[in-house]
Amino acid sequence: MNGVKVAEIPDIKVDPITLDIIEGALKSTRFEMDATLFRTAMSPVIREQHDEFPMITDPNGRMVVGQFGSYIAEMLETFEEPIREGDVIMTSDPYKCGGAISHVNDWLVCLPIFWDGELIGWASMFGHQMDVGGPLPGSLPTGAKTIFGEGLRIPPVKLFREGKPNKDVFDLILNNVRQPEMNRADLMGIVAGCRTAEKRVHELCQRFGKDTYLAACQALLDRTYNAMAKLIVNAIPEEPQSFEDWIDDDGLGHGPFKMKLTIWREGEHAYFDWSGTDPQAMGPVNFYLSEAMFKMFIGVYLIMVFDPQILFNDGFYPLLHIIIPDGCLLHPKFPSALGCRTHALTRLFDILGGALARRSPEHTTAAGYGTSPYMLYSGWDRDGQFFYLMEISYGGIPGRPIGDGMDGHSWWPLFQNIPTEYLEAYYPVRIDGYTTITDSGGAGFHRGGNGIEKRYVYLEPGEVSIHDDRWLTYPWGILGGKPGRRSEKILVRADGTEERLPSKCDEIRVEPGDMLIYRTAGGGGWKDPLERPIDKVVADVRKGLVSPEKAEFDYGVVIDPKTLQADEAATAALRERLREERGEVRDFDLGPPLEEILARAEEETGLKPPVKPTPLPWAPMESPEEAMRRVREYGDRQMTRTE
Repeated sequence: MNGVKVAEIPDIKVDPITLDIIEGALKSTRFEMDATLFRTAMSPVIREQHDEFPMITDPNGRMVVGQFGSYIAEMLETFEEPIREGDVIMTSDPYKCGGAISHVNDWLVCLPIFWDGELIGWASMFGHQMDVGGPLPGSLPTGAKTIFGEGLRIPPVKLFREGKPNKDVFDLILNNVRQPEMNRADLMGIVAGCRTAEKRVHELCQRFGKDTYLAACQALLDRTYNAMAKLIVNAIPEEPQSFEDWIDDDGLGHGPFKMKLTIWREGEHAYFDWSGTDPQAMGPVNFYLSEAMFKMFIGVYLIMVFDPQILFNDGFYPLLHIIIPDGCLLHPKFPSALGCRTHALTRLFDILGGALARRSPEHTTAAGYGTSPYMLYSGWDRDGQFFYLMEISYGGIPGRPIGDGMDGHSWWPLFQNIPTEYLEAYYPVRIDGYTTITDSGGAGFHRGGNGIEKRYVYLEPGEVSIHDDRWLTYPWGILGGKPGRRSEKILVRADGTEERLPSKCDEIRVEPGDMLIYRTAGGGGWKDPLERPIDKVVADVRKGLVSPEKAEFDYGVVIDPKTLQADEAATAALRERLREERGEVRDFDLGPPLEEILARAEEETGLKPPVKPTPLPWAPMESPEEAMRRVREYGDRQMTRTE
């Protein structure tokens, strides 16, 4: 960083009470950043659904508290201007920040925190903007073949220069979006959240002194490093374990796309190798996966499963080594399209869990709905006013060692739904139903969560876009658990005719009275459903979560459909027979073989199966051997920048 004096972290000890106070203050500040943005933002995706991510770092850009991991070094790699107090930097180009953000809708803001002329850290947030220009409202075209066809790409620029707004930059950005008032409110809310963090860090330095504050940040990073080192030894085997799953299609008729992960341990260090993943797609399902982000995902998964008391921060990053071949689906070459990257983003959690389950399936989950479903609706109302709605939907969370999967819940724990009252008050839409889908969760000792069905009735002429996945492959079950049900979309016209829609489509014309039935996938079941307590199966049937037919067929529980009482004698006999017919339970139940799924796709789903993709001639993929040699010799991309 040009012309910046970076504070050195002193080698002093911080007493445990002071450390706990500073840790608690930083945790509270991270949530205060959220609250500041929620009170300021106008878009429902941020204000109601909370699609934003805050971070506070140390002077070296390492995240001390936050969600998605540090990206400061990657963002500043091509930034040549000097950093001054009062500056605010933003970017929206994934290719200019090492994948710190993964599509152009995410606007990332970084604010340097100074104390007595020294850089002592960074405050940063990024949030999803509902529209950033481009050919279609929402800037998420499912037919895009390059990032140029998606929306406005903003390189790292200064929004504020030494505290003064850079009006030319604001004007250029807001002139290229469809709802500039909304974008400006969201952007300024993100800036305000960062300034809130700056203020709180200054207060900690005033109270405890700069040296104590910086030493406490280092102590928190060290504590996470030591805790994760022990967790890695206990949770990750030395012998390599692999797992693979699929993205159904790329929106252009190609697929499925394999994602394969191999994990192993060397001492306290863990390796995560994506070699064997398919080459990048022509369509926008590519996910430019930042190694730093994936390290945080690994940490989140391991910590939540094995030790939830560990603080999320960058302290454990040196223990993890990431191999992602350049040119594969998870590290596409510029200018690949990235708008539908959430399918791979969420699927990697299923694959990570599957790889860990090879040696310790009792401690890991089945597969969830494995995507981030979007519904986009836009047009001009009868008064000539442009409207645009984007809603993120949810699905079935997998069955888990600690209990059933949640019904209709977000895969990212802090996301929320948009209240129906909000949708109907601000947009020309009526919600005719919002329910879980009976039987959509995979059967298990702990059942998978049900997907959801939402029925949108459109009140004005407009166009609809859909982003979803898991319409072809199944959310798998584990240790005898059954797969969850797949997703589907049905458009019921006002005259009663029905049309099956693909999971990824744009510019579907709708008229007043047309209804979209949007069904998301369920989660896979955990362990043998024939061992599930009878009273729990009966309770599920009474709540409408499981039908009497599924209770009998999958759980072996015979229930009187009139009284909803279990026949225990008939149940015992049925369960004994089903065990004999089934034989040994399977570690993983992915449903039928992929070849059979493809052969029966049109018959079962009403949609033509995707065709095998052809590698793109302009994007040759790095070989597994080259990728491994690069990481062994130079470290992964994130480590070479920050360590």
